[in-house]
Amino acid sequence: MLLGTKNSRIQQVHFSEIADKKVSLFIKREDELHPFISGNKYRKLKYNIEEALKQNKTTLLTFGGAYSNHIAATAAAGFEYKFKTIGIIRGDELARNLNEILQNNPTLKFASEHQMQLHFVSRSSYRNKTSKVFIDSLKKMFGNFYLVPEGGTNKFAVRGCEEILNEEDTKFDVICSAVGTGGTISGLINSTKKYQKVIGFPALKGDFLQNEIKKYVLRNDNWSLNTNYHFGGYAKVSVELINFINKFKAETDIALDPVYTGKMIFGLVEEIKKDCFPNGTKILAIHTGGLQGIDGMNIFLNKKKMPQIQ
Repeated sequence: MLLGTKNSRIQQVHFSEIADKKVSLFIKREDELHPFISGNKYRKLKYNIEEALKQNKTTLLTFGGAYSNHIAATAAAGFEYKFKTIGIIRGDELARNLNEILQNNPTLKFASEHQMQLHFVSRSSYRNKTSKVFIDSLKKMFGNFYLVPEGGTNKFAVRGCEEILNEEDTKFDVICSAVGTGGTISGLINSTKKYQKVIGFPALKGDFLQNEIKKYVLRNDNWSLNTNYHFGGYAKVSVELINFINKFKAETDIALDPVYTGKMIFGLVEEIKKDCFPNGTKILAIHTGGLQGIDGMNIFLNKKKMPQIQ
């Protein structure tokens, strides 16, 4: 059976920093959907894999950085469902001592162990990942593959993310999610009720996400992006964020990744502390997974002599 339709459990959050606030916070545990195809990657890959089979493709090719959740999840999905997988990895310098990189990079090691073929390209070449010329050059190199975009976002991914919410979630007033490439929040927007609001917390700097999301959504009157909590940009972290993640886990037993959900929950807690939500508001935050990236982040934090994520 391919990736099936699943409903993840909802956990109420009791956290000291917002204990005196008259709002209710819950987390939808999408991180528990699958041990390796985690969170929103499960949703994004579901219909892409189905489409690849319809097209009689036997190879999945996709793009990502050295610690990409998407690379790890695609490798795991390909391994589980008998696809050959190819990962186009940003940073050709990583290929110079590949054995050492694989020993010290948990994400790439995992992908390689799940039989993903890794192909490293320069950062300048990687920026051309959506161009026809670049994709045609990959077809000459690797043959006939099914292309899954970086981060997994396309119409099939959005369709999968529309399945995150179900009837049990109609009792919530506000739905919150981290935003990377825009696919997850697009699916959420499309599946909310008229009275529900969706707030996205981008992990990247820049205003381009508004237009990306508008490509996929059916309405534009029920969602907004809060761009105040990216901590300097993609995969940028601070001691304040790491300490928050560790405190949150200690009190709630919920692990947060530092790239996406950790920043979203930090921002959401700050907004609750500032009384940005009316009394009685019921908030559902989506845990989009990504916990595989913690080991790699801790290697980086150790080099910088910063606190570790517990």
